Amino acid sequence: MSDRETTRLVAWAQEMRSTHARLREALQLTRDSLDHPGATVAAVGDLLLYCRGFCAALDGHHRAEDRTLFPAIAAARPDLRPVLRALEQDHSMIAYLLTGLTAAVDRSAAPDELHQHLDGIGAIMESHFRYEERQLLTVLESLNLPAAREEALGPL
Repeated sequence: MSDRETTRLVAWAQEMRSTHARLREALQLTRDSLDHPGATVAAVGDLLLYCRGFCAALDGHHRAEDRTLFPAIAAARPDLRPVLRALEQDHSMIAYLLTGLTAAVDRSAAPDELHQHLDGIGAIMESHFRYEERQLLTVLESLNLPAAREEALGPL
């Protein structure tokens, strides 16, 4: 294997870490928009913007993994299929929670309710990311995946 091929393989693990970090930052930005003192109307307006962006980014990340990354891992490492199924179940749960958050934002729910939605999403998302990283980062360092970053990890 050439140095370039090795660098590309290791880059998938780095890309996953980077994607997860950016999604964590997006969640924090969304939370911060609610915590702006005395700016409830503005915060909800910001939240509409941040939520749409955060929700779209997280959902796009998971759809890309389900469509491109996970099938490539399953083909290379059939022993990881139970791990991939668990991660896909997390994706479904997170999508359900994102739908609830979007509905709350659309009806201009109170900041406390919006925080509850964000806290739930954040808890599941963080648990999911940590498990995914523990199970897959080493695999990604040796996965030959001829795909664009956006195709495998989603648009950010």
